[in-house]
Amino acid sequence: MIELKNDYLSIVVSEKGAELQSIKDANGKEYLWQADPKYWNRHSPILFPIVCSVNDETYRVDGKEYHLPRHGFARDSEFKLIAQSQRKVTFVLESSEETKKVYPYDFTLSVSYVLDDNKIGVIWHVHNTDTREIHFQIGGHPAFNIPDMKPGERQSGRIRLDNEEPMDALHSYLDGSHDMDEVPFVEAENGVMELSNNTWRNDSIKIHKCQLHRAELLNRAGEPEVTVTFRTPVIAFWSPYDKQAPFVCIEPWYGIGDPRGFKGEFKDKPLMNHLQPGASFMSKYEIIISGVTV
Repeated sequence: MIELKNDYLSIVVSEKGAELQSIKDANGKEYLWQADPKYWNRHSPILFPIVCSVNDETYRVDGKEYHLPRHGFARDSEFKLIAQSQRKVTFVLESSEETKKVYPYDFTLSVSYVLDDNKIGVIWHVHNTDTREIHFQIGGHPAFNIPDMKPGERQSGRIRLDNEEPMDALHSYLDGSHDMDEVPFVEAENGVMELSNNTWRNDSIKIHKCQLHRAELLNRAGEPEVTVTFRTPVIAFWSPYDKQAPFVCIEPWYGIGDPRGFKGEFKDKPLMNHLQPGASFMSKYEIIISGVTV
């Protein structure tokens, strides 16, 4: 476990999955979900080289079939710590003979965390070390404690979005698949989305086409406690259905799962990213602990 700390926050990151494990303020208040397996046993996994699922855990590259579990293998892989300073830590995962059994490309995936006052920058860097074009998806899955909610209570919370207009969302199913047909996203009156168990009856809310860039998790007084900012094409919101879980995930994604019935080539999946040999992809999202005075 690697810890970064300043006057406002402390964060802990594990080498397994390069996963953020904790976000606490100077008073010891925890903002990140603590992985109670009764509800969900993860904190903030990295999704790579797929986001969501491929149909039947099977996909095709040049006609050959490969198999990947939901959200890929990075979240369960051992990363290597390669750099650490007082405010930044960087982990790397490189392709290997084992990864190539399930994902036939050479790559380097770097994940960095930067602590700046009350902000945590999460930086992804994918580098193509192969001799051919590679294809991938990547995303974040951070889970945050719902303010003022205690375990055992019925789920209740609010997220304020930076778009007050009606938005389109993808129709989702409990198995993680979706239809590309859009459904009206009408559950955010004046930009505020009310959270309850019923919110997750279709697994998750997936908003695409870059319709959002900011989401604020509000306390009961209507003040933001956690803010996530992003420039990704998809943002997803999730909490397990029928568990009254005291957390919600705010997930910036460069990718989406297979549409139902898709059996095409991996490179032709919707919202796929492509890198020529030697090329790199880099992106960042930010977690702001809004309740901390700087």
